[in-house]
Amino acid sequence: MIVRPRQSWLRLLFVWHGAVVKTIIPQLIFVAAMSSLAVVTQGRVFGEKIPLNTTLLTLFGLTLAIFLGFRNNASYERYKEARHLWGNMLIAARSLMSQALCYLPERAMAMPVADLLVACTYALKHELRNTDPHDDLCHLLGRQRADALRAKCFKPMAALHELRAHLIRLKGSGHLTDVEFWTIDAQIRALCKAAGGCERIASTPIPFAYSVLLHRTVYTYCILLPFGLVDAAELFTPLLCVFLSYTLIALEAIAGEVADPFGLTQSALALDAMSRHIERSVLESCEREPPEPMVPSLTFQLT
Repeated sequence: MIVRPRQSWLRLLFVWHGAVVKTIIPQLIFVAAMSSLAVVTQGRVFGEKIPLNTTLLTLFGLTLAIFLGFRNNASYERYKEARHLWGNMLIAARSLMSQALCYLPERAMAMPVADLLVACTYALKHELRNTDPHDDLCHLLGRQRADALRAKCFKPMAALHELRAHLIRLKGSGHLTDVEFWTIDAQIRALCKAAGGCERIASTPIPFAYSVLLHRTVYTYCILLPFGLVDAAELFTPLLCVFLSYTLIALEAIAGEVADPFGLTQSALALDAMSRHIERSVLESCEREPPEPMVPSLTFQLT
């Protein structure tokens, strides 16, 4: 994820790193080539004039803009919900850790709670990204417990199950009352709910038919655009078409990135930094040395 300080209007015009333009350069070159061809042939294909004008293009463009707006809204809703769920995880982890430290008679009894909370966070991050959590789990839990979790299909839930089992043992030995246990267990349920919500987003993409329809419509419009503008814009047709195509193709590309909030694109959530933030918060509550904060990619350069 790219995080920037507030930029001036002039600097924003030339920002390159983090912008989607570098991923759509081949498409823009193709549009420029088609526009140049339309100028050379005066809007004719095989000698026949394509009957397009600015009025028809305006009507088509309005319809396309509405569809693009729907697609971007749907993508951003997924992104916003994913961020909300990770915020709930932070709140639940802090509350659970504070309750464990206050309810348990000895601080040492709460240390496994802290380790399993952080392990659950990192396991969820890796599960959402389809990466291997073993190194992180070894660092947090030790190799033996990490190997046991590695055999599980749903590692975050396995970590929370082990955490609940630890608390039940403490309750059975008289270190937690029934009320205290159920109070802590409510936070475990909140963590399960947040993790399940993230899994739902990751496993339920926007229907493929929407993406195909939008993709075909955008590119068809961009290809036809120069043949409708050539009579009015003449030699400026390539410049105008590349600019208009940039807005449409870039919006489609951004919607595709934002629709996958747990991915590794520059528009995805900064899961590494958010996982580290939860870890630091939990360890600080235990008066243990937290790791250094992780800041999402931050750049001040114009390129």
